Amino acid sequence: MAESNGSTPLRVLVYSNDADTRQQVILALGRRPRADLPELDFFEVATAPVVIEQMDAGGIDLAILDGESAPTGGLGIAKQLKDEIAQCPPVVVLTGRPDDAWLANWSRAEAAVSHPIDAMQLTNAVAGVLLARQ
Repeated sequence: MAESNGSTPLRVLVYSNDADTRQQVILALGRRPRADLPELDFFEVATAPVVIEQMDAGGIDLAILDGESAPTGGLGIAKQLKDEIAQCPPVVVLTGRPDDAWLANWSRAEAAVSHPIDAMQLTNAVAGVLLARQ
């Protein structure tokens, strides 16, 4: 992972089949969500095969996966990534509702945030996951 001095932005993969959801995530976090984090470069993905391809290729520091995506939900993708990639980057999943947190545990994601996206909750989850990796 990049150092927190801000010299190298962190690459954040944002997966959802819904372009509005991807934009909500990006707008909620912004380029620099907190002073103790480096800048973020977002990479938007709309399909599960591209998520797998990009994560396999490496260079991603964090994945934010929409559990409500269709036809392939982000929770299943998160589990697959954690099962198949030895040094899998941290994953934050977006769940349909707070009661779905157990699904996030099943998926082995490091954090979960429920829809509708709350900027403060998402920022805190992302910061917690990234700072824990430093």
